[in-house]
Amino acid sequence: MTHQIIKDLSSRYTTKKFDPTKKVSPEELAVIMEAMRLSASSINSQPWRFIIIESDEAKQRMNKTFAHKFEFNQKHVYEASHIIIFAHNPTYTRADYEAVIDKGIADKRTKPENKESAFGAFAFAELNTDETGNTAPWTKAQTYLALGNTLHTLARLGIDSTPMEGIDTNMVSKEFGAELDGYVSDVALAIGYRDEAQDYNISPPKSRLATEDVFIKL
Repeated sequence: MTHQIIKDLSSRYTTKKFDPTKKVSPEELAVIMEAMRLSASSINSQPWRFIIIESDEAKQRMNKTFAHKFEFNQKHVYEASHIIIFAHNPTYTRADYEAVIDKGIADKRTKPENKESAFGAFAFAELNTDETGNTAPWTKAQTYLALGNTLHTLARLGIDSTPMEGIDTNMVSKEFGAELDGYVSDVALAIGYRDEAQDYNISPPKSRLATEDVFIKL
């Protein structure tokens, strides 16, 4: 298949070794951030927060979070151009959704007089809230929608990436507590450019299950 989307996705892989001399440009980073902001989410809840680790100081802080485990991912902190922390709101409330509705009104998507009726969609959030107010399984799932969208965006831009569930959630919450403000991160993304000479994962061919094994057409 020769479609550009297929070419993009066929060329991406999980980068094992980044070239620290190559950086994502500010212009491309702006495109990535806007694509992330435009990601889909259930009821347009947008229950996420993204922390862009770019400066040397921020990388030093991120480096500390690998003190106890997942050391195999620690090298990416300094070798990759940027690290992006994907965080979700574990207690998404009606007030959080009201902020989304109010933004919709400001953007002229929702009429002011329809504000109360717009809360009807919040019933879906309530279905995914337990008796303690925990919404983490649902909001975490939305964050992975943003992650998938980001991976495709990076592939289109020709920027390499490494999704990392191998992060210490507790240490990240401690080190970036002020920025997270109660949000929780279970995954981060290293982005940059592969080290052509040392990345052993460049050469192996793409491998996925066959079409007939994963699709059922009715």
